[in-house]
Amino acid sequence: MTLDWLRGTATALVTPFREDDTIDTDALVRLVNYQIDGGVKILVPVGTTGESATTTSEEDQLIVRTVVAAAAGRARVVAGIGSNNTAVAIANGGRAREAGADAFLAVAPYYNKPTQAGLFAHYSAIASAHPDVPIVLYNVPGRTVTNIAAATTLRLAREVEGVVAVKEASGNFSQIMEILAGKPDDFAVISGDDATTLPLIALGAVGVISVVSNQAPRHFSDLVTAALEGRWEAARALQYRLLPLMEGNFVETSPGPVKAALAMMGIVEERLRLPLVPVEESTREAMRGWLTDLGLLPSGA
Repeated sequence: MTLDWLRGTATALVTPFREDDTIDTDALVRLVNYQIDGGVKILVPVGTTGESATTTSEEDQLIVRTVVAAAAGRARVVAGIGSNNTAVAIANGGRAREAGADAFLAVAPYYNKPTQAGLFAHYSAIASAHPDVPIVLYNVPGRTVTNIAAATTLRLAREVEGVVAVKEASGNFSQIMEILAGKPDDFAVISGDDATTLPLIALGAVGVISVVSNQAPRHFSDLVTAALEGRWEAARALQYRLLPLMEGNFVETSPGPVKAALAMMGIVEERLRLPLVPVEESTREAMRGWLTDLGLLPSGA
């Protein structure tokens, strides 16, 4: 199983909420259209940036269904299904599949701290339960504590049909290079950190699942396209232009800064679910400056 389309910029979508804390599907449709108009071809709902830790299974399915319907064939949808309970991850996959997802993003199980053998068994079970749906591993030890070692990623890539890619957000370049050097030809490595996307593409990665593309889809998709085409000067220029916003998105816990930005841009309301809270006013003002520098604020904002 291969995913030829898993290349370029994918956006890890925020989940918009209304004042009554329900899913704001109208805002989600606006966000999807903004992404597609900005050149993004892959949408990733129900991930870390989507506050999936606080959404219910029914809400996850609604989110995925809304994104699939709004995309209307213009973009692929990779739905987050991760859980630290393998049976729940499998059930999440069933609901995402029913909602029309093209592939799954499965984060490493958190809190349990499984061994590498446990990680292999976890992903093997998901693939066995959904043999016709491609699976993207998601390694983000800063969130999960558990690291998917390069040897485990490579074993899954070689031995488990359906495991087609890894989103690497470990920040460990040695580990990522080991995967790139040893992977099968049909296995994709994609960046999980905006700021490291350019150097990882230079090393052999084929794209990114991005946070900053929520705000700047055209800027970032142009950067990634330039890098994939070997236009390094153009890519570097965009990298340094976007770097303050990339870093600014994490001055407080993500997606707080991103939602503050999208609210200024008139796309979603600045509402998060506890235990996350709106950003400090100093962060909001800094974000306004970064957005202004990039020409992303509407007139009069």
